[in-house]
Amino acid sequence: MPTYRDEGVVLRTHLLGEADRIVTLLTREHGKVRAVARGVRRTSSRFGARLEPFMVADLQLAVGRSLDVVTQAVTLGAYAPVIVADYRAYTAATAMVETADRLTDEDASRQQYLLLVGALRSLARAEHDPSLTLDAYLLRALSVAGWAPSFGDCAVTGEPGPHRAFVPHLGGMVSEDAAPPGAMRIDEGTLLLLASLLTGDWATAEGAPQGVRARASGAVSAYVQWHLERGLRSLEHVDRGVS
Repeated sequence: MPTYRDEGVVLRTHLLGEADRIVTLLTREHGKVRAVARGVRRTSSRFGARLEPFMVADLQLAVGRSLDVVTQAVTLGAYAPVIVADYRAYTAATAMVETADRLTDEDASRQQYLLLVGALRSLARAEHDPSLTLDAYLLRALSVAGWAPSFGDCAVTGEPGPHRAFVPHLGGMVSEDAAPPGAMRIDEGTLLLLASLLTGDWATAEGAPQGVRARASGAVSAYVQWHLERGLRSLEHVDRGVS
């Protein structure tokens, strides 16, 4: 069978038979790939631990009829053990890989792969609060997919902002004239945080108080749920660190 090499991050796995797994990967060059990892559930497996969710590996795969076959895996980013040991990071990472799974297919852009790997690396290194890292990832992943939210000018009319009405199905912030009845209202601090997460202004984002972070997370969740059409199951279980 013909073979190929690529880098990939493991999104999810399913049991197959007594010793195999089906592994769903987001790869650098081949988009989303589903492949069989044979014998990885045996204790003698050479690369079973390298094919767990959140792991990043250099892979060799053989082309199959319906599913490719993983023939070699070398760890590039051993993020899983660290992430799984931190419940808040784990719930954030779970929401990230579910989002990536929903947003991508075999034609996924390299940017989606790099974005997810960067976010998982950041979680594993505890560079930022897990909730902030998750919200920044969600906003950027949707932007790469073509659903960039507007946090400045009105998403409908183009009228210069700032505006206070946030309407996910209209593309973000909208002017009062364009806002439907009952539209979500966003205060200045929350709007600043959302814009900072989208652009990577971490100094501003980390300076936001907890209440502002919670409101921003609510807006991000609403935006994601609308554009993905079906709710993210994992998003409901994310530990935002609010007591």
